[in-house]
Amino acid sequence: MEKIQEKTDCEIRTLSIVVDNIAGVLYKVTSVFSRRGFNIDSLAVGTTEKPEYSRITVKIHASEAQVKHLVSQLEKLPCVCKVVVLNETSMVQRELIVIKVKADSKTRGEIIEIVNIFRGRIIDLSPESVIVEITGEDDKAEAVIRMLSKFEIIELARTGIVALGRGRHTIYGE
Repeated sequence: MEKIQEKTDCEIRTLSIVVDNIAGVLYKVTSVFSRRGFNIDSLAVGTTEKPEYSRITVKIHASEAQVKHLVSQLEKLPCVCKVVVLNETSMVQRELIVIKVKADSKTRGEIIEIVNIFRGRIIDLSPESVIVEITGEDDKAEAVIRMLSKFEIIELARTGIVALGRGRHTIYGE
């Protein structure tokens, strides 16, 4: 098994992979990463604008050489239609975070204030908790989690990032 190089030359890389929308494709794609010793930091999968295809967005720590090797291995899979390494400065990425926070009548107002600052939404209220929805980039997600952790986070779920390149170019070309 290929070992990951020292962290010094590794950066966060985001890969966008268009695949055939068929059973077992996610396993085939993620196996390429696991066989080479990569931990996937974020993973999101969904059908594209064309129902016969799905888009897999993967975030990993890797060097440029490692990413080139991964891309060449992924492109060899018959179920993979296209692989693009998104440029961190010319992409739009978002993640959905749903957080259940312990709340009572004394803390509810402060929690709502924090949620409003982060342009989030309260999606459920109960006498003992609040469920919050936040959409944004990684740093926003981490910041709201830090701010709400003082109230005791009961549960948290994250979707993983989805991303698209900016401008008129698409993963398919012009």
